[in-house]
Amino acid sequence: MRPYLLLTPGPLTTSETVKEAMLSDWCTWDEDYNVGIVEEIRKSLVEMATKHPEEYTSVLMQGSGTYCVEAVLGSALKQGDKLLIFSNGAYGNRMGVIADRHGIAYDMVAFEETMQVDPEMVEKNLSRHGDVTHVAFVHCETTTGILNPLPELARVVKAHGKKLIVDAMSSFGGVPLDVQELGIDFLISSANKCIQGVPGFGFIIARRSELMACKGVSRSLSLDIYDQWETMEKGHGKWRFTSPTHVVRAFKEAMEELKAEGGVVARYARYCKNHEVLVKGMESLGFKALLPAAVQSPVITSFLYPEKDFDFKAFYAELKAKGFVIYPGKISQADTFRIGNIGDVYPEDFERLVETVKACREA
Repeated sequence: MRPYLLLTPGPLTTSETVKEAMLSDWCTWDEDYNVGIVEEIRKSLVEMATKHPEEYTSVLMQGSGTYCVEAVLGSALKQGDKLLIFSNGAYGNRMGVIADRHGIAYDMVAFEETMQVDPEMVEKNLSRHGDVTHVAFVHCETTTGILNPLPELARVVKAHGKKLIVDAMSSFGGVPLDVQELGIDFLISSANKCIQGVPGFGFIIARRSELMACKGVSRSLSLDIYDQWETMEKGHGKWRFTSPTHVVRAFKEAMEELKAEGGVVARYARYCKNHEVLVKGMESLGFKALLPAAVQSPVITSFLYPEKDFDFKAFYAELKAKGFVIYPGKISQADTFRIGNIGDVYPEDFERLVETVKACREA
């Protein structure tokens, strides 16, 4: 069932048992599905997100992670509110596109793609713009693999009394955090990232009081997070519209496997080791990581082309034929490619990858 390893930021390589969980069909009206699977997932997500789960709740939404980002922005910001976005990559920029489409008032502060979002700049901007009500940024920007300093950024935002929206798409479940301690009001992630499920839905972990304030705000039917949440609450796990049943069941299995591994801390340690083995091996072959270690996440690693005439397409095809699928680069200022460290992959897989890259370079 594995023609190759997906070394990407998601979809990613999943375990055989996660795939096997999709072999049964489920009825969306049945209690075994709604109460036994959906409600268990919702509860477990909040418990994973914070040691103070009573202040938070979760809502699942059909679609990719971007659907959930759009759902939150479209539901949390009402007329008269103003959003301040801090971006250092494609996914932060995408929030601006969403705000434009929804007619949300916003400002964007853009950083270089290889720079972290700077807490001092956040402080300066919030001091100058008293009309801002909500602040949003990406925790791990997979454009490069950079990890933004979430605790420091959150501290500044909350000191100014603003609502905090965090796109933790590729970090939640793989990088330790606590939404209550950080003061996050809405955290957004997806099934097919660090929890190691398959694509098909995303989720929002929200402060209950802030989610209640979303009632009647959204101008979208399918992307209304309050309506979705209310239906799940009253219907004990019932979705408003057809839910991705197979994907949801696979996600429950993935969550159980995360717990069996030792939780987020243990998974973070494995991802860090994957990254360490990868970088050490690639550097021994003459490749250079795009980012300095101090700002690098363990989620995905960008490498500069080793020479000007490097043929990425040929390199990609050769690695794929030998059992590894990597990712093209996405930044404008340098030629890069990316290798994901997350999923059901282990340090020995990256040792094999390095040996394969070596053979490809020597051929």
